[in-house]
Amino acid sequence: MTDSADSRQVLQRLAREGSQGMQEVSAVTSPGARAAAWAIKVKSHSSYNVYNVISVVIGAAGTVPLEIGRQTKAVNLAESFADEGALAPGTFAVMSKVGDKNVFYAVP
Repeated sequence: MTDSADSRQVLQRLAREGSQGMQEVSAVTSPGARAAAWAIKVKSHSSYNVYNVISVVIGAAGTVPLEIGRQTKAVNLAESFADEGALAPGTFAVMSKVGDKNVFYAVP
């Protein structure tokens, strides 16, 4: 079931039952579709398993991916959190957001 369908059901229930006997309910929805993960290129090492990365747009076969946006920091989950990372600049990966952190998985 989609978020908008869940929200619609909550609103319909409120309309039917009114505020009598209703428990407080929170629903979070997101407008529009957004990619859950996107392609990135490692620009440089920051510290431990944290890297400076930039988003890329993948083009036609045989073309170099186009860098877009600003660099940001991201954590490589394939490396130890206690040791210095060894991932080479220029490595491509798929990144997603977990809480307030950007994460990706790329084996050095």
